[in-house]
Amino acid sequence: MAAIDTGNTHTGLPAQALPSWRRAVLKVGSNLLAADGGGLTPRHAEALAGFVAASHAEGREVVLVSSGAVAAGRALLRQHARDGGGLAARQALAALGQAPMVALWQSLSARPVAQVLLTHDDLRNRRRYLNARATLHELLQLGVLPVINENDTVSVDELKLGDNDNLAAIVAALVDADLLLIASDVDALYSADPRRDPAAVPIALVAALTPEIVAMAGDSGSAAGTGGMRTKLQAAAKAAAAGIPTALFSGREAATVQALQRGQLRGTLIAAGSTRLQARKYWLRHAPAAPGRIRIDAGAAKALSGGRVSLLPGGVLGADGEFHRGDLVEIVDADGAAVARGLSQYGAAEVRRLAGRHSREIDGALGYSHGDEVVHRDDLVSIHHPVASGQEIDA
Repeated sequence: MAAIDTGNTHTGLPAQALPSWRRAVLKVGSNLLAADGGGLTPRHAEALAGFVAASHAEGREVVLVSSGAVAAGRALLRQHARDGGGLAARQALAALGQAPMVALWQSLSARPVAQVLLTHDDLRNRRRYLNARATLHELLQLGVLPVINENDTVSVDELKLGDNDNLAAIVAALVDADLLLIASDVDALYSADPRRDPAAVPIALVAALTPEIVAMAGDSGSAAGTGGMRTKLQAAAKAAAAGIPTALFSGREAATVQALQRGQLRGTLIAAGSTRLQARKYWLRHAPAAPGRIRIDAGAAKALSGGRVSLLPGGVLGADGEFHRGDLVEIVDADGAAVARGLSQYGAAEVRRLAGRHSREIDGALGYSHGDEVVHRDDLVSIHHPVASGQEIDA
């Protein structure tokens, strides 16, 4: 399958309903911000910023993953920037272009804009992952628009391996998004390359991404970006595994962007493989746990077995073994029987100090707080009942 550049062809894709969403990640490709190859331009960004503002006015939250820093840096140092330069040269361009890229979005937003730079190492390390997640959630609660980009300056991989399409999918899981929106200079996924096959047709809905579909996707259509349709399908596969659908659409068509505000998509919708809760709870149930465990009293054990509740310090008896903040641990009752599994917000030593205390005592006992819960309900799964494949997991 291939994609078509909507700068040259108009397909007239029929509108379809967007999945219901409250929080979305919007990825904006560099070709939309540097479409003319001469630095950043608000030409296409204005409509996207309008969609973000309208969504916020309706009580929805949008996290922006924006490309364009390297393109902006290249325009500022045109006489020194060479196409095909090495990693260090592109890292320097990224550092130079971050400020104008964020300034562009701030100029289009009535709300404060916060820049967040991430690397894949940040997202692989569980403690740094949780810190990034907490920061982004706090920014959203404050009404700030987070603008995320990969921290190319310190990245050890080639930039093409760290594309923002895949970063956007990881961020979507990080912030518990309901939807991943990918805006670029392509309008849809096609059955074949329409530039070579006149019989090629746009695909409105992809029920499941197969390796064959991903393998047949084309590459980037412009030197301004690091990814093409292939990386977008890879990102959609990551999002689907986390229970998040992906919408691919053209950010160059103002009418297409405006349709999003009405809940309509003119592009390709890639369905999620499972519900977000199913995917997360399945991982919590089956992923390898740390060697330590948290012991809880009978009241807490009954509550965790009965529904979606968090584990508070008051129900904790103690902790066995050693584990760190963010580790997946088993939660057992006083007799050692497994009750639940979850991601602990505190390390084993901290859990021992908090055992039996009220949540309001956390700061006084530790001198800091990572939250009122030892394990938040969103990071916890009951293992009291077996779960059949494809069924909703209660926790």
